[in-house]
Amino acid sequence: MEPVLARSVRLEPDGVHILDRRDFPFTREWVRCGTVAEVAKAIEDMVTQSSGPYFATLWGMVLAAREAVGTPDPHGYLRAAGELLIDTRRTNNALRKAVAIVLEHVAASDDPVAGALAGAHAGDERYRARSRALGVHTAERLPDDAAVLTHCWADLYLTETVAAAHAQGKRLRFFCTETRPYLQGARLTAETLAEMGVDTTLITDGMGASVLAAGEVDVLLTAADRVTMDGHVVNKVGTLGLAVAASAFDVPFLAMVQAPDRLAPTAADVPIEYRPGEEVLHTLGRRTATDRVRGHYPAFDVTPPRFVTDVVTDRGAFAPDRLADYYQEGTHD
Repeated sequence: MEPVLARSVRLEPDGVHILDRRDFPFTREWVRCGTVAEVAKAIEDMVTQSSGPYFATLWGMVLAAREAVGTPDPHGYLRAAGELLIDTRRTNNALRKAVAIVLEHVAASDDPVAGALAGAHAGDERYRARSRALGVHTAERLPDDAAVLTHCWADLYLTETVAAAHAQGKRLRFFCTETRPYLQGARLTAETLAEMGVDTTLITDGMGASVLAAGEVDVLLTAADRVTMDGHVVNKVGTLGLAVAASAFDVPFLAMVQAPDRLAPTAADVPIEYRPGEEVLHTLGRRTATDRVRGHYPAFDVTPPRFVTDVVTDRGAFAPDRLADYYQEGTHD
């Protein structure tokens, strides 16, 4: 059965409906966004994370196309809407790809709304197909009966990896970090793995090095919000510390991404999002420090290639210094 979070954004007649991941699985509330601006606000407010903003952007562009009907410059309206959506989360380049595929279909259509809808469906299908391929290649790299340490919420990358591993006859065990301050690892990753019948253990963010040192883990496996062409892995803050610890204790680190980003030759080309420090001072809506304390929240960190064993893509695994080989097989990104 498909996990609940695999279909957490949908287009309905009255707008885009987004499953609110901020309190999942304790509640299952859907946030209705009637305009593209409301979709952008939902992404900014962390109603959805990981691949969720990609799908929200696809369907948000359909709302923008509907809003553009009757305006003096519908195509200009759509381009501006795309920039609004991209600006919500610039570290991950998936939103840029979502906007691009919708605009590509709009440009090829006489009807912007029909073109946007076709582009959104194409983007949805392509992302899911590439995630399935990525999952197969990742599962092939995992030992039988592997104990896997993961961080944050890898979304379809993770669920497709688990599905592929099951199909390959492999039984996996997972250690999940809680991933403060939103606890995606505790609420999303651990819950979904358990939903899929996987042996799942939750650890706090500070326990990763200890688990690695104790020899309890065979592989560190995370998603990547972006991988640069020189092999830097950009992902949820905390990934760097786990990668360094994994290297120290000879545990391989596999980073999953559909494709390395040709628009990011180096880590300097990736903007790192800083979220309000106030978010660090709260957990699940409850303040955990007094008002005499301030918070600091870089949402992502950058793992240098020397700590990365392989980058697994939808075309297989590549050493971090061989990522250019990915594009020798074709041109898509």
